[in-house]
Amino acid sequence: MPDMADKWLVETGWLAERLGLPGLVVLDGSWHLPTAKRNAYEEYLQEHIPGALFFDIDEISDTSNPLPHMLPSPEKFASRMRSMGIGDGMQIVIYDSYGMFSAARVWWTFRVMGTESVHVLNGGLRKWKQEGRPLEDGPPPRRGQRHFTVRSNLELVRDRDEIAAFSANGGAQIVDARSAARFAGKAPEPRPGLRSGRIPGSLNVPFTELLQEDGSFKPVVEMRKVFEAAGVDVGKPIVNTCGSGVTASILSLALAMMGHRNAAVYDGSWSEWGADASLPIEPKG
Repeated sequence: MPDMADKWLVETGWLAERLGLPGLVVLDGSWHLPTAKRNAYEEYLQEHIPGALFFDIDEISDTSNPLPHMLPSPEKFASRMRSMGIGDGMQIVIYDSYGMFSAARVWWTFRVMGTESVHVLNGGLRKWKQEGRPLEDGPPPRRGQRHFTVRSNLELVRDRDEIAAFSANGGAQIVDARSAARFAGKAPEPRPGLRSGRIPGSLNVPFTELLQEDGSFKPVVEMRKVFEAAGVDVGKPIVNTCGSGVTASILSLALAMMGHRNAAVYDGSWSEWGADASLPIEPKG
């Protein structure tokens, strides 16, 4: 498979040269685990890349679903993009405060909604700040409404029943982005009420193994070795999972950089599977 990193990633220098250009929109897609006790929007108001808008992962979701930040309906997504001034044909760049954490989830959401001109800032706000690049504070700039068209790409999302079929019968590799300890059932889950363990037959590629110390991605050749060492055949169908569909998207982005365009995400992830006692887990309790 070809190296497609340049299609999906942009570097800090590239973005710095293009800030303010018409047709370019920058999104702060920062999100934190509940255990972090941090407010991503308040942090955005304190500092963000100049001109960036805030993408609220929890609000731009199916808020009627008890599971965390499940995909919104196409209608809700289009409505939110219009009101934010994001329209057809725009070039979208997403970052988060960690370097590479939740930005990939926003990238994946746009791709599910049919947007392909969407990129992630390699190293995110963390690298931007380390390089001494400009920041601003305060609320997002006002933008006029734009028309946004959704063309759903449902190849990129899988549900519980599909995962159960893959687990029992094969057809796609299930790859878990959580830590090795959580995957092995030896560490508690950050959300209450969830069993510890993994989906039977799944493989483990902790998302942190794909990243460098500054929060940016490792070179594609190195990431490919990480997947292969975990027993993943990157040339065959893959569905990624994690705790709630956030870091699973990092695996999907990494695979897209390797040329695997349709590596899907199990949207409910362990928040759904781990809460349902009727579903099997490993190791058996």
